[in-house]
Amino acid sequence: MASMATAWNPGKKHSERERWICIYPAYINSKKTLAEGRRIPKDKAVENPTHQEIRDVLSAAGMKVGVENKLYSRERSKELLYRGRIRIQLKSDDGTPLNPAFPSRDSVMLHLGQMIPQLKSRLGKQGSSDPSQSQSGSGASKKKGKGRR
Repeated sequence: MASMATAWNPGKKHSERERWICIYPAYINSKKTLAEGRRIPKDKAVENPTHQEIRDVLSAAGMKVGVENKLYSRERSKELLYRGRIRIQLKSDDGTPLNPAFPSRDSVMLHLGQMIPQLKSRLGKQGSSDPSQSQSGSGASKKKGKGRR
């Protein structure tokens, strides 16, 4: 058990999973504050991203990705929706970036903020929310009528 929590070893190669960077969905969640763990500007963040969406975007970008069943320490909710930690191999064994487009952790998070809203699953949700708004508008008028009785 003690071997699992070993000190950082500079001898480990970048290709070993322990050296891959970690990204939690909270890092790019526009609903979170900086104190709650958001790490990129709010205007570049995404509303409630999931670890599946992060994995899909990074896999499409050609990165080596691993998903772990971990919960972010600052996350208040213990629901399955908020679980998931993504590990990404950022550098090759000689220390150079695997993908020149992503030299740093911040560049990966900003890329996620741009690409997640363009996913088909997200576009479908936005399209289906328009009809529901018109329905909720008519439902709201019915509720007002009941309240006046």
